Amino acid sequence: MTAQPYTWESPCGQHYLIDKPPAQVSPPPLERDAPAWVAASGAVSAREQYVTLTLQGSGKETVVLDGLTVRTAGKRAPLARNDYAMGYPGVGCGAGVRTRSFSVALDAARPAVVPAAGQATFPFKVSESEPEVFYIKADASAYDVSWYLELAWTSGSRSGTLTVDNHGTPFRTSGNNGRPGYEFPLGGDGWVKAGTTS
Repeated sequence: MTAQPYTWESPCGQHYLIDKPPAQVSPPPLERDAPAWVAASGAVSAREQYVTLTLQGSGKETVVLDGLTVRTAGKRAPLARNDYAMGYPGVGCGAGVRTRSFSVALDAARPAVVPAAGQATFPFKVSESEPEVFYIKADASAYDVSWYLELAWTSGSRSGTLTVDNHGTPFRTSGNNGRPGYEFPLGGDGWVKAGTTS
């Protein structure tokens, strides 16, 4: 199993909250470089976090994925930081609903993993030759939420629960309502206030 916590649904859709002024924040990274950029910037996913979960059996037996549960490890007031938008204004951005897409409303009293409209839900089966990829979009507006997932599985007489998190620490997603917003113009040399570029 691998979890990629900084996947982008679309280049223009991802925002991060950073406790630094624009002059101290490096330009937006490419998606593949996002984990290192997030770590170096002390960034927290803003409003939405898009996690890609890849699951594959390790032997000949089929593994049944019985369910995916959300656990919150903490809920606080949204972070009072600047909001930095990925992507570049004026460049077309698009995204579609991918197969095996799920959503999680982190503001809910009891967040749940909900399949996208018209898509199948648990259980699923995986094997060494037939992996599954899940796309999970978690959103928060009223809180700064630390969270992780628990995946229940069975294989023959064996069963268990896998914790899905960010390399041993919870994922973290914060609302960004009312926060100062910045964007990085294509061809520009620094961050500017959001909405000031044409």
